[in-house]
Amino acid sequence: MHLPRPEYPRPQFVRNEWLNLNGTWTIEFDPGKSGEARKLHESHGFAQKITVPFCPESKLSGVAHKDFIERMYYHRVITVPKAWSGKRVLLHFGAVDYDCKVFVDGKFAGRHVGSSDSFEFDITALAKPCKRQHLVVEVADELRSFVQTGGKQSQRYESYGCAYTRTTGIWQTVWLEATACRAIDYVQIRPDLDGSQFVFLPEYHSAAATDKLAVTVYDSSGKKVMGQATGAAANGVPVVVQLKKAIAWEPGNPYLYQLRYELRDAQGALLDEVRSYAGLRKVSIVGDQFLLNNKPIFQRLVLDQGFYPDGVWTAPSDDALKRDIELSMAAGFNGARLHQKVFEPRFHYWADKLGYLTWAESPSWGLACCDPNQFSPEQVWHSAANFTAEWTSLVRRDFNSPSIIAWTPFNETGANEDTIHLLRLIQGRIYDLTKALDPTRPCNETSGYVHCKTDLWTVHAYCKNATELHDTLIPEAGKAMQAYASEFTTQTLQSNQPVMMRPLETGYTGQPYIPDEIGGFKYLPPKQKAFNQQSWGYYGMNLQDAKEWLRLMAEQIRLLESLPQVAGFCYTQLTDVEQEQNGVYCYDRTPKAPAKELAKVFGHGKLTR
Repeated sequence: MHLPRPEYPRPQFVRNEWLNLNGTWTIEFDPGKSGEARKLHESHGFAQKITVPFCPESKLSGVAHKDFIERMYYHRVITVPKAWSGKRVLLHFGAVDYDCKVFVDGKFAGRHVGSSDSFEFDITALAKPCKRQHLVVEVADELRSFVQTGGKQSQRYESYGCAYTRTTGIWQTVWLEATACRAIDYVQIRPDLDGSQFVFLPEYHSAAATDKLAVTVYDSSGKKVMGQATGAAANGVPVVVQLKKAIAWEPGNPYLYQLRYELRDAQGALLDEVRSYAGLRKVSIVGDQFLLNNKPIFQRLVLDQGFYPDGVWTAPSDDALKRDIELSMAAGFNGARLHQKVFEPRFHYWADKLGYLTWAESPSWGLACCDPNQFSPEQVWHSAANFTAEWTSLVRRDFNSPSIIAWTPFNETGANEDTIHLLRLIQGRIYDLTKALDPTRPCNETSGYVHCKTDLWTVHAYCKNATELHDTLIPEAGKAMQAYASEFTTQTLQSNQPVMMRPLETGYTGQPYIPDEIGGFKYLPPKQKAFNQQSWGYYGMNLQDAKEWLRLMAEQIRLLESLPQVAGFCYTQLTDVEQEQNGVYCYDRTPKAPAKELAKVFGHGKLTR
């Protein structure tokens, strides 16, 4: 039987003993929310089949359910291999949207809350090697509660505007893993380009006081040793490996060192072994310059929302993840702003391999704390607490990916004079949290709209031509990007204009200035059908000619290249998504113009000013 998404799901922390649980499961929807009373968690199977890891709203799941799913149950039989007897057994979920409880043979194994972060449960006490056991996952997904992350998932029955098909339940790979009882849990990798070394900060499931951690760094082939070191196996105690030859990771030369972690006891016996990789690169900001490896870089980003016609939030294959990056690079982009979705570790793996820069973002839309003017204080603080836990997990999970060069917790936040203090408090705290979790990368605390505390000054400037874009970005000669001195109004503070980016009372304070949403021109090739009657692009335009479409995009990019204040851009967007048809590619990934013509527009291969 075909196994969907069979590849190892966690490329930066690889063990040999694992079992993919994707494939055919059974499900039951629970619209009356009576599943607990009906003891569905003790089920031995349901009537309806589903293909995991695809969400029940998707075609690839075999279900294609289009209405809201506020409760549902999954079931499948698992059998832990005999060879895993005496070992720790971990049950991993790439992501489940949103609140899930897990049961093994009717016994509670764990609960997780979050739409997009990965998690695991230690089911050693419940696992019975060689025996058929019943795994049940209960899911609650109340998108319209405004206390959970949803991103671009539609809060209406139908898709509309820039809201699309929902994702409920399991949407990334589910898998079992065996480890030793004393084993490595996590290793944070801090690259030190200037010092030609890596600093490894390990954590352990369990380790004895006399255990040691040995770290070996190999060249990109995995054959030649480039450095090694051994340290005490204690949580947070670093192991530093000096490199014989320092080779920087960067676009055009995405050099990846191969790694091996070995946990050994006092006699030298191997307890646990994990394989990984790392890129030696440095991200820094000096004044209004964004530096990569101590050199200014002009970022040519594209907005990527990561939706697929047949899989929704889940790519149909590993090759599809890689192909999206290749399509973007062929069109001249050197990276992407990963928008309102958390991309899976396999995507980051391909970005690392291909030398593709990314800004990682949360699916923050749908949270009351993003626009506290519209919600009760209880909703605001409940949503902020949920967001904080999920965001912490996400930054930790993806920390080691060299291709990620910025974090963006929120998108287009808003407030009014009565609630701006709440927004300032929440965004400021999330900025501080992000920098505490990762001081090595800049934090763009919200993309566009109301900045409170940020390393990057990002604005959204959708304009129908280059003249209008210039006047929007540079509103007054000699006063570029300075905030107007005006009082707060009762209107929601959600202006796209750079001059209105409050509540930073003094306005722009010298950060790298990046219009991270521009463009959005709608163009459909003559043979391409519109997704539906509500299909749209920005400005109300419906361009019929590819040359005019290319010209309009090119004149805006040439303008941005010419402005000394601008450190990069992000064009909307890589592909059409359902009714939003302003992509460089169609929703099915077919090009709207030859890649060489797109590359002329977006500056293929040019990285610095």
